Amino acid sequence: MTVDVFTQTALLGNPVAVVLNADGLSDTQMQAFARWTNLSETTFVMQPSADGLAAGADYLLRIFTPAGELAFAGHPTLGSCHAWLAQGGQPRNPDQVLQECKKGLVPITASAQGALFFEAPSLDSQEVPEAELAPVLQALGLAREQLLMARRLYNGSAWLGLLLDHPDTVLAVEPDFGALKKLDAKAGLAAIYEEQEDAPLIGRSSREARAFAKQAEEAAQGKSASTHPQLEVRALIGETASEDPVTGSLNAALAQWLTGKGLLQTPYTAAQGVCVGRDGQVHVQTGNNGKLWVGGHTITVTSGHVLL
Repeated sequence: MTVDVFTQTALLGNPVAVVLNADGLSDTQMQAFARWTNLSETTFVMQPSADGLAAGADYLLRIFTPAGELAFAGHPTLGSCHAWLAQGGQPRNPDQVLQECKKGLVPITASAQGALFFEAPSLDSQEVPEAELAPVLQALGLAREQLLMARRLYNGSAWLGLLLDHPDTVLAVEPDFGALKKLDAKAGLAAIYEEQEDAPLIGRSSREARAFAKQAEEAAQGKSASTHPQLEVRALIGETASEDPVTGSLNAALAQWLTGKGLLQTPYTAAQGVCVGRDGQVHVQTGNNGKLWVGGHTITVTSGHVLL
């Protein structure tokens, strides 16, 4: 299947290619197919390992970019769970799906509104020396005073988290991907909206046009309209010289970092993707276990067979 993630409207989220019943495929075959799809991630759903099965895992997930394998990624986790459930998967625990991946075990639950949420994996973070920040800021066309905080973040995916001064600053960045590639940088840009602040000028017309249409449709169906975002996010990846439309691992890392600093409170919604023609909505909430959960809606876009 190809599943669109972090959207209620097909083609406005982040797609992931999901190969079900992938047991027996070699690493070489999986990497070749991921390179061929050329999506940010392609996943392969398999039977759990012996250790995973003993721990209660429902399936094992392998996650590949066109360039290599990831220990964890957010939108592939949600999209793969969607695909596994859609093809008749039955979780061993009726209250949650338990995914095994190279990062470990990741619980996934569904909200009453149908969105899927994963428990944010453990986060490792480090300070970033000014000497390392300077060339990255130059590649992003940012002045030092536009950066409020920086942190190296790792939760199975590695990110350079950059908190900027305003959402307009985030959306105005025109990255030099060649320079980011030389620096081997994956830059996660974020800015917090002031309370009841209007949408940023950049990208406002396209986002508000979609939002107006969506709210009108929801009102007609008796649904509540979507809330305004509290965080604007972009993911700029030097390795692939591309911008990821909507990024679960980055949003999970940002949530742990920024709520830990007291700069954001859950529940909140992050917006991502407007600069590449998407309208991703990432929802962050605190679970009953006190941990952060990151989620969004998922939609099947294509379904069929792949010959590998």
